Amino acid sequence: MRAIRSVLVFLIMAITVIPLASVLVISSFLMPYRVTYFWIGRPWLQLAIAAVKWVGGVDTQITGYDNLLNAADAGHRVIICSKHQSTMETFFFPSVMSHPVAYVYKKELKLVPFFGWAIGRLHMVPIDRSAKGDAWQRVATIGACLMDQGKWIIMFPEATRSKRGEQKLYKAGAARLALETNAVIVPIAAATGRCWPAKSWTFIPGRADFSIGPAIVPELGEDAIALMGRVEKWIEDEMRVIDPDAYDEGVSSAA
Repeated sequence: MRAIRSVLVFLIMAITVIPLASVLVISSFLMPYRVTYFWIGRPWLQLAIAAVKWVGGVDTQITGYDNLLNAADAGHRVIICSKHQSTMETFFFPSVMSHPVAYVYKKELKLVPFFGWAIGRLHMVPIDRSAKGDAWQRVATIGACLMDQGKWIIMFPEATRSKRGEQKLYKAGAARLALETNAVIVPIAAATGRCWPAKSWTFIPGRADFSIGPAIVPELGEDAIALMGRVEKWIEDEMRVIDPDAYDEGVSSAA
């Protein structure tokens, strides 16, 4: 039964992404960005999350959202750093956040039919990993510009999906971007792996929890490694609060 429900969720996504992505790409040339984002892009992601909930049996709970609003209301440029256990984070954040968001993503994703084409028209931050130093400067320039337009930049510091209870190496890219653009980092602990395991096509009925922490402000003289260390500590400590079973049972590969 669980497998059938999961197939139905992905079938709904596949059937709807083709027409909606096509409309989004066309409208992006004809309409203001916010119309394309909030009236076409975001509703599709909300539909996908609704399918995960009502068909896949996965509910969601988010706490601490005021921390994100407070950072934005204070006039800060905002970079969101989140735990990444499944594709659910990618879909969920734009579907619930009041500001437009922009992911830092591999530029190759733009080649994926329909979904990738839509991403390419939503003013996000592509990164060309083969360009090395030049690529990073481009990320900083585009990121600062988008944040000045009111967007929240989203980055996954572990760079890839981790298994439930696992702690991968946190890369300092988001911290470096924060230092170079005078932004704050808002950390998010996301316990989605218990309902949508990494690299799995099957949903496990239950609840995915998201906890948003207070903004972490770079300190005078602080380098990217130290700043990311503070971000990592908050996220990993909070993961053990919102999903204690994953760590108490020894699922984690990290201490």
